[in-house]
Amino acid sequence: MKEPFERVVTQHGVTVLRVCRAVLGMHDADDAWSETFLAAMRAYPNLPDTANVEAWLVTIARRKAIDVHRATARNPLPVEELPEAPTALGIPGTDDADVWACVGQLPSRQRQAITFRYLAGMSYAEIADVTGGTVDAARRAAADGLKNLRKNHPGATTKGVST
Repeated sequence: MKEPFERVVTQHGVTVLRVCRAVLGMHDADDAWSETFLAAMRAYPNLPDTANVEAWLVTIARRKAIDVHRATARNPLPVEELPEAPTALGIPGTDDADVWACVGQLPSRQRQAITFRYLAGMSYAEIADVTGGTVDAARRAAADGLKNLRKNHPGATTKGVST
């Protein structure tokens, strides 16, 4: 018979905290410790009676500490000064208004394919999922859209939309 989970926390809590501190340092270790025991509490009823509870908890702690580390790495870092003006780089209509006006005049499927492919960087399979068509249809719409842009705006391939 398994011992109560509260006793497991009391018995192994210090070890789990040491693992979290070793991976993360003092600052984020408490969050990883809490996440470890929340996950362990959910899985504890299904843990076999013969399992090594300490090793099981250390494994969970290591993985949760890595998750906390990854989440922390995604957070923006504070800076001393903000840039004076936001950049317009990559925003349609800022410096290539004539190209984006031509894109706006394309038929709907072509416009969507061009936008999703060259602004959002989506694959043809993703475009097909979004637009409700096939991969071949998405590829064809993008190709036709580029062809129309080249015909109607000769500088389109060098000013923001290229193959």
